[in-house]
Amino acid sequence: MTIDIRCIALVLLLLGTPALHAEDDLQNRGHDPFFQISSGVANCPEPAGPRISEAEWKRDSHHRIEHGNHCWVEGRCRLPNAFAYDDEIAETAQRRLQWMAIHVPGWKQSTTLWVTVWQRWMLVQGCVAPGYAFEPFMTALRDVPDVERFINETTAHPERGVPYALFHKGAVAKP
Repeated sequence: MTIDIRCIALVLLLLGTPALHAEDDLQNRGHDPFFQISSGVANCPEPAGPRISEAEWKRDSHHRIEHGNHCWVEGRCRLPNAFAYDDEIAETAQRRLQWMAIHVPGWKQSTTLWVTVWQRWMLVQGCVAPGYAFEPFMTALRDVPDVERFINETTAHPERGVPYALFHKGAVAKP
């Protein structure tokens, strides 16, 4: 009995197909700073953050490169790419958070928050206890040097839904 080489190739291709289409393998492919800064509000859903599938990464890579270089081309950046600022911004934000632990009391106990830094943008996502005076905290974080855009996606009522995409093992659910 002779087995046709095309049959073997077809079987190997079919067996390898799930690995080729592993859409549920969500990763922070751009290594964008993403970290949780507090966990004081119970039942706050975790954001998807910068975790994306390989297909999404490939689809968005050209836009990411082009968008990252715009600030240099437009003369708004001292560094040649907006993403080159992200680690420095994240480190400065971490130091600012330590300062806020002393000077802005209660924020850790009254929030569950995650921060993403992406091309000089700072995105704060999560939950805030109802009635907590959140603005002094946000103002202090907003003032981190080199942050071009600050985005607040928080809610005091997560039971009504959240203003961000959720992280689920294996998939990203869009709001």
